[in-house]
Amino acid sequence: MKKFIQLSLLTLALSPAILTSELVNAHSMPQSVSPANADVYIISPADGATVKGTFTVTFGLKDMGVAPAGIEKKNTGHHHLLIDKDSLPAFDMPMGGDVKHFGGGQTQTTLTLPKGSHTLQLIMGDHHHIPHKPAVVSKKITITVE
Repeated sequence: MKKFIQLSLLTLALSPAILTSELVNAHSMPQSVSPANADVYIISPADGATVKGTFTVTFGLKDMGVAPAGIEKKNTGHHHLLIDKDSLPAFDMPMGGDVKHFGGGQTQTTLTLPKGSHTLQLIMGDHHHIPHKPAVVSKKITITVE
């Protein structure tokens, strides 16, 4: 009985280390490879455009296909939109809540932003929301909302 209790206590003591190891491994998923000439871009609005408070952003993609999140298919991914971000997300982890996810395979969205200058940029994510390798990232555009 004493050995059973000691083993139980040892298991409880090691549980956080085991859980931490499993979480680290879950974030170490391999990156999907992007096609050599893949390119993502914003079709509209144009860089430097002035738009109303509510406007449509149309996404463009070349040499790659769109697939919903959770669907693993070679040379595909789904769009993520960065609004007013100074830096890109980590390329080796799933993108978080600080980017807008279009996991349904959407190729456009309607945004409402406050008056002023804003930046928009797209990045493709694979079936796990992880950027491809190499990352497929659009040019950052600047728009003015009136």
